[in-house]
Amino acid sequence: MADETLLEVCNLRIEATVYPPGEKPQTLVIVKDLSWSLKRGQVLGIIGESGAGKSTAALAGMAYGRGGVRLPAGEVWLDGQNLLAVGKAALRNVRGRKVCYVAQSAAAAFNPAHTLMDQVVEASLLHGVCNRATAENRAIRLFEKLGLPNPDKIGDRYPHQVSGGQLQRVMTAMALCPEPDLIVFDEPTTALDVTTQIDVLAAIKDAIRDTGVAAMYITHDLAVVAQVSDEIMVLRHGELVEHGTAKQIIESPREEYTQALVSVRSIEHEEKKPSTQPVMKVKNVTAAYGGTIDVLKDISVEIHPGQTLAVVGESGSGKSTLARAITGLLPPRKGTIEFDGRTLSNALAQRSRDDLREVQMIYQMADVAMNPRQTVRTIIGRPLQFYFDLKGEALDQRINELLEEIEMGDGFADRYPAELSGGQKQRVCIARALAAKPKLIICDEVTSALDPLVADGILKLLLDLQAREGVSYMFITHDLATVKAIADSIAVMFQGELVRYGPKSEVLAPPFDDYTDLLLSSVPQMRLGWLEEVTKSRRMASGGN
Repeated sequence: MADETLLEVCNLRIEATVYPPGEKPQTLVIVKDLSWSLKRGQVLGIIGESGAGKSTAALAGMAYGRGGVRLPAGEVWLDGQNLLAVGKAALRNVRGRKVCYVAQSAAAAFNPAHTLMDQVVEASLLHGVCNRATAENRAIRLFEKLGLPNPDKIGDRYPHQVSGGQLQRVMTAMALCPEPDLIVFDEPTTALDVTTQIDVLAAIKDAIRDTGVAAMYITHDLAVVAQVSDEIMVLRHGELVEHGTAKQIIESPREEYTQALVSVRSIEHEEKKPSTQPVMKVKNVTAAYGGTIDVLKDISVEIHPGQTLAVVGESGSGKSTLARAITGLLPPRKGTIEFDGRTLSNALAQRSRDDLREVQMIYQMADVAMNPRQTVRTIIGRPLQFYFDLKGEALDQRINELLEEIEMGDGFADRYPAELSGGQKQRVCIARALAAKPKLIICDEVTSALDPLVADGILKLLLDLQAREGVSYMFITHDLATVKAIADSIAVMFQGELVRYGPKSEVLAPPFDDYTDLLLSSVPQMRLGWLEEVTKSRRMASGGN
């Protein structure tokens, strides 16, 4: 029954123990006396700033707590069973069968040694949902529905052989394959470009409608929440701020904090005109990953001192590959890269220490960009020691300054990555890049994991740093609002080629080529019904019903 309550969480309290250096262990309350319910076929959007407890609370809906997390009080009733009162064997029968999870970072969630198909059908086989042939057929149908290329063959690939956006869609298929009662979506479209995001969101809505599955949808993207959610729960510091229908929260929020989230607007950045020679020139670069198929095809772009080049395009268009070529991680097959008047060696190992210091990169997947066994202090301190030989008190002082710049404070210095939220992890990666005092920072989707308020703060920080020190950025993103906020020039890429390039004022002015027009029209709007309108419009344009 559609109106039947599937999940009921009552007075949930979640705690963790922290161990400050030189002090007694302390109890940290992550979620405080939280209650909510969810009906079959219903989607609950959970929003709030990084560290608000969104993922922790949603995971508790499957009676799961990350390492070191305790659930000392409350009840979690799923289909009439209190999951906090059953044993581990019973929970194993629930997870992966009745409840499935789509993680924020697909790159960290897949086993690199197994094919995608083996991992997608694993839960269905372990729980006896169906046989191998049926599970594989179901997976192929999901691949097709989620817009993955070659749906009947992509399952034979390994995780490293697909793009980040494609891997995220495969993970969505993995959660849908066992046909569970409840799915926890933890930022499932974070890694997706705007055109793909529409397909994935539409597929998620269709799956919920067709199967009656319930879902908790964690996201910082309020425009996405408006498209997929029936109700929205707003959290801050582990407490409930506001809970209401999607229409009420988006159109008439009651609480001041919710109003701030809904009304946040992107920074207005005035385009700067080039006044000096470029700090970097990419000349006719062509690159491939080991084979004969070029991933980059004759790319030429420039970045000027104190300015930002935004590189946009769909997942798999070559944006991150261009960054790897510039940093020397993927030596170009043809072409050259000039930096600050000198030609850089194509190979990373042949670059000088100054070459390395002056070009830094912040990666898209913070989960796989940090050593899980190192503290924040060690992660940020390493470039300070390597490039500037800082030690002792001077090292600690600079680490604390960088933590303050990214709005985390020195209380985070002795935490490990597992003790941070997704947004906090990305901010640590930003601080690590800033530590080297580079002339160019390549930012690969650095705000994709952040809520709107924190993302705006990070963009302002980057722009302030640019104004103070003249640092340049190459900003890889699929978020057109971010492009408008930070870019001076824009390069639009499609299938490894440059299809539109120039100053922001020219690239974003009509007439548009078909591909750029598609990108611009795919940016989600914070109003109910937008997803249905755009999908219907595209079906009609393609001759569908």
